[in-house]
Amino acid sequence: MTRMSETTMTRRQWLLTDRPQSRLQARLGRAYVTWRRFTANKLAVLGMLIILALVLVAIFAPALAPHSPYVGDLAGKRLLPPGPEHWLGTDDQGRDILSRLIYGSRLTLQVVLLVAIIAAPIGLLVGTVAGYAGGWVDAVLMRITDIFLAFPKLVLALAFVAALGPGIGNAIIAIAITSWPPYARIARAETLTVRNSDYISAVRLMGASPWRIVLRHIMPLCISSLIVRVTLDMAGIILTAAGLGFLGLGAQPPLPEWGAMIASGRRFILDQWWVAAMPGFAILIVSLGFNLLGDGLRDALDPKGSGQ
Repeated sequence: MTRMSETTMTRRQWLLTDRPQSRLQARLGRAYVTWRRFTANKLAVLGMLIILALVLVAIFAPALAPHSPYVGDLAGKRLLPPGPEHWLGTDDQGRDILSRLIYGSRLTLQVVLLVAIIAAPIGLLVGTVAGYAGGWVDAVLMRITDIFLAFPKLVLALAFVAALGPGIGNAIIAIAITSWPPYARIARAETLTVRNSDYISAVRLMGASPWRIVLRHIMPLCISSLIVRVTLDMAGIILTAAGLGFLGLGAQPPLPEWGAMIASGRRFILDQWWVAAMPGFAILIVSLGFNLLGDGLRDALDPKGSGQ
């Protein structure tokens, strides 16, 4: 035990040294400090565990779901309350709600991941180019951004889905189109703070092109702030997707999308409350998890935070 403790202390000292011997050691040291800041926030750890549980449920959905999410029994299992056979009850088609929630987690992860993959790079590119170029390029890109920000996200997503047609794929595209402007604003603000720094001036004097400066030197500096904003926006993305599904413009039946499940259960809210309440509770828990995780990442990645 003593030897193990000494080894642990040696590794910790190696990670926390203020004189790293290599780039790898410096990066690992920064990552270790960030992880310590993150784990010091118990609510952030809770949020991470919620998201981790969501990912595991989505991966192992076929093994975890006790029943088929698509096949029901109208004759004998319609609108059954929660019980030993159906832990969360059944819906108006006699389908097991728990199984539909488990499979619906896959759709939820699909939406948030694809929206993040599409919207974040667009916002990062627009913001960094606008902030570094300045002048008329900045004015044009930011006025386009302002146009998108002038409309509520859900209303704008409804307009795009109405134009593209209902479906989970079109809903993802519509949400991504409406999600990039805040990322562009953050990236532009970060770029304005560093574009005249000595570091960027030195790179410019070495002959680097504007595109190389933006792609290789400015964008990496904006990523930490962007990660925090994307994580905090995940809850809003889930709610927007659920809103589109509730209105019949997102995932189409019989896909077990949580918003569509709430829409189908609103007719029974007074007598068979579990049909709409269970998917609503799932949305609440997952949204809370992303918010807690985002708050923790914001504190951990804050360069002004206390060093440890």
